[in-house]
Amino acid sequence: MLGRKFILLAAVLVTGGVSVLSAAEPPRAVILKPARVFDGVDGKVHTGWQVLVEGERIVAVGPNLSAPSSAEIIELPNETLMPGMIEGHTHLFLHPYNETSWDDQVLHEHLALRTARAVAQAKATLLAGFTSARDLGTEGAGYADVGLKMAINQGIIPGPRLSVSTLAIVALGAYGPKGFEPGVTVPQGAEEASGADGIVAAARRQIAAGADWIKLYADYRWGPGEESRPTMSLDEVKAAVAAAHDAGRLVAVHAGTAEGMRRAIAAGADTIEHGYGGTPEIFAAMAAKNIAYCPTLAASDSVARYRGWNGSEPAPDAVILARKAFAAALKARVPMCMGGDVGVFAHGQNACEMELMVAGGMSAADVLIAATSGNARAFKLDTRLGAIRAGLLADLVAIEGDPTVDVSAVRKVKMVMKGGARIQ
Repeated sequence: MLGRKFILLAAVLVTGGVSVLSAAEPPRAVILKPARVFDGVDGKVHTGWQVLVEGERIVAVGPNLSAPSSAEIIELPNETLMPGMIEGHTHLFLHPYNETSWDDQVLHEHLALRTARAVAQAKATLLAGFTSARDLGTEGAGYADVGLKMAINQGIIPGPRLSVSTLAIVALGAYGPKGFEPGVTVPQGAEEASGADGIVAAARRQIAAGADWIKLYADYRWGPGEESRPTMSLDEVKAAVAAAHDAGRLVAVHAGTAEGMRRAIAAGADTIEHGYGGTPEIFAAMAAKNIAYCPTLAASDSVARYRGWNGSEPAPDAVILARKAFAAALKARVPMCMGGDVGVFAHGQNACEMELMVAGGMSAADVLIAATSGNARAFKLDTRLGAIRAGLLADLVAIEGDPTVDVSAVRKVKMVMKGGARIQ
């Protein structure tokens, strides 16, 4: 009995005198009173709605909510409250190519430097209103994304909820950096593999290391200055997808050619990235299999600007190609992912992709849905995230103005809440 009393006393002392029963106390209640609510699902703004949060979850949404007398009230008189946005295609271990080339980031930047920068970039992403993000490859930084995710989850650093893919998987000899003496071993930006067995083994290595997603390159440039060509056979892609799905992981496929996309579709990929060479037939096949498309318009736009384009029309061929693919995907009603390939351009400027999607013919409301419940559904997160619904996690963002009228309003973030905790 004495030993038991000592243990209880020690527990009280360690917790600073807080009762060991405090975990059973009712969760803190917060009621948010914005000018309007965009719930991420129906595409409308609802004036006069309120949102009640208890602990980390939303418990009620609607007008004239009743709340405990002890509830904290947050007045947001000029803001639209919406779900925390989900960045669909980011590389937190990259920074803009007009600062440092991709080759030099992979070959010359210290891992500690890249990790420190990723910490800052994760915070910038969160403060921009993106409370979740899918990171699609560390590009030479190994498995550091898994550690970054752990640090965020443990509250060591601020950042979005991460889904990570560790090392992307590429065909042997098809990736980079390139241009060195043949036979010289050069660090690569991804894991090379060949043959169905080799690619399955690579996928399993990534899963064992902590990958939530498997990222495959169905096509790429074999040599400098060449056009992209298929680099993985259909059997190789199928084998990797099957191995990932067996392990409960999802698969994103980089595919810029129609044939690379065709193989990704036939293999049962979950999302296709870029797709600049997609045809109406290819996009119809994606729609039929409910495969989400991440058009990354901001990547092609940014690279063109780094090469001297000032944004005036006519745009460079690569930008026009990306726009045409996006228009074809819209027409085919392909499920649309919102993801800009952030890292090619600056983290925290994620909204650039949303603005280009609107410029490409998508309504602002539909782009907002893509960035919230659409990405949540495509990434199998919709039982937890992506909408303002009772029972979901209270990941919320307050935006000055009405982003359904002008999507650029998402740049004016006034409040970020993640899991019921106010970040700013």
